[in-house]
Amino acid sequence: MPLKIISGDITKCDVDAIVNAANSSLLGGGGVDGAIHRAAGPGLLKECAALGGCKTGQAKITGGYNLKARHVIHTVGPIYYERSAEESRALLKNCYESSIKLAKENSCQSVAFPLISAGVYGYPKKEALEVAVQTIKEKASDLDCSIVLFDAEAFEIAKNIFAELVSY
Repeated sequence: MPLKIISGDITKCDVDAIVNAANSSLLGGGGVDGAIHRAAGPGLLKECAALGGCKTGQAKITGGYNLKARHVIHTVGPIYYERSAEESRALLKNCYESSIKLAKENSCQSVAFPLISAGVYGYPKKEALEVAVQTIKEKASDLDCSIVLFDAEAFEIAKNIFAELVSY
């Protein structure tokens, strides 16, 4: 199924699962993580509190609560400057792979991804997009996937290097 890149708000996506770029506590934070927690409501926080956190590069799944999405897949991306570029890339790739694996295990057909680690975690947007596109194409060709970019700069980069995937 096709991969597309869109500009928008991931909390409004009507898909089987949205992926949350979470912190290791899974208890909400800034950026997309905070937006997802606010939109989903208090039930999400309660379920996340029972999960015992999540390690970098891994993922865990919860219900979607007040979101249109049935599930939220929480994954913890690397903080770019805490590791070598190679290790950060491997962990970021693992975020996408772990999320895709959980989506498939939970019978999801459609998944919306944010640009993991490219906000406050400092991953360069161009490189983060390259990892996202490559990994989703490799591991999720049987799913309907979108990368939802809230950040205007990231969307401009996507238009320049992945024009064939950009949907308006």
